[in-house]
Amino acid sequence: MVSNRWLKSIVPAFALVAAPLLTNCGGAGSKLPGGGGACKLDLSDPSAIMQGSFGIDAEVEGKVKAALAAGASLKKIAVDVEAEVAGACGKLAMDLGASEADIAPKDEKPGAKAQAACDAAVKLIGEVKAKAAGKLTVKAGAPRCEASIDAMANCAAECDANIEPGSVEAKCEGGEISGKCSGKCEGSCSVEAGAACEGKCSGSCSGSCDVDFSGKCGGKCDGKCDGKDTSGSCAGTCEGKCDASAEGSCGGTCKGTCSASCSVNATGECSGTCSGSCDVKMEAPTCSGTVEPPEMSAECKANCDAKLNAEMKCTPPTVVVVFEGAADAEAATKLKGALEANLPAILKVAVGMKDKLASVTASVKASLEGVQALVKGKGGMDANMMAVIGCVASSLKAQVDAAASINVSVSASASASGSASAG
Repeated sequence: MVSNRWLKSIVPAFALVAAPLLTNCGGAGSKLPGGGGACKLDLSDPSAIMQGSFGIDAEVEGKVKAALAAGASLKKIAVDVEAEVAGACGKLAMDLGASEADIAPKDEKPGAKAQAACDAAVKLIGEVKAKAAGKLTVKAGAPRCEASIDAMANCAAECDANIEPGSVEAKCEGGEISGKCSGKCEGSCSVEAGAACEGKCSGSCSGSCDVDFSGKCGGKCDGKCDGKDTSGSCAGTCEGKCDASAEGSCGGTCKGTCSASCSVNATGECSGTCSGSCDVKMEAPTCSGTVEPPEMSAECKANCDAKLNAEMKCTPPTVVVVFEGAADAEAATKLKGALEANLPAILKVAVGMKDKLASVTASVKASLEGVQALVKGKGGMDANMMAVIGCVASSLKAQVDAAASINVSVSASASASGSASAG
């Protein structure tokens, strides 16, 4: 579990690389006929880009298509991240009393929706926190983001003609491999939501919880009941541990049913997801660190990195909010509920995705700039090559806005999470 002191440290940690992103620059077809610099390709669709034809040198064409496809994936990432941050911050603000008008963007600048929603959330968190008074503690687990290892290997083979399909495997660096194990699992086994659980629970538990519990307790509550020390029955909100009929978030060991996920040590058969090693090949393996592709061109690496990040699955952390000595119980209850419901999605971006977003943004920028220099250095431009230059130029122009959108969205999410934990 992570304390509010850790949450404060993430607020200034966002200086993403100002990188370009792609837009649709003209047509809806999958071909690129000569056009004297006019881009005729739909640059919003990575698949259409990779299947299109420029009619130029094959090696150069492969690099150009990979760079443009990388930008198309990055555009999707920027749109999705802004929507997620705006949605989470907006819901948090409205749970605290904001109106639709309060969270509406004031302009159309990149990331404006996320910025406006999070600014409203920060303002209301401060107001409700001041009204509630008392001591506020926010405890949060760590978000977990995973990308498909098989998807990286497949993308590499599709993008780089020098890689034979099925001949190479991507690797997982700096993280844990997880997947379905039909043999013996060594590590941990995560049971799906709603399953019987006896072990570490990273979400909501129905049963008993031995530490970091927050919710309703039908047995003995050991900790605080509605902010007051107790070691007995609790008709209100129990904070601490609950020995029976627990209904709420559990950061310790749950015995009962988990409605999120439950991980237990595994040294044998695993009916859920195995994290660690498996004595047979894992099915659909994912990596919680960095998926390292086989050796291939920089343009293909950027393309595959962007594609994986666009499809990456991130699990929000569990958040437990504890109020002690609140002067206004109603305000404290409102803030506690709003933070526990909405802060996980905000932290998913602010903490779980920020480094990956910075990395992929930088690699796509370098890839597009590289192919721009490559095609300009070829000389003897025909109509097809001029159309290529037009596409790349349009991509580079739009990419600045996309990078700014990602930066603003991540920074806004950090500001909201920091405000929730400050003081």
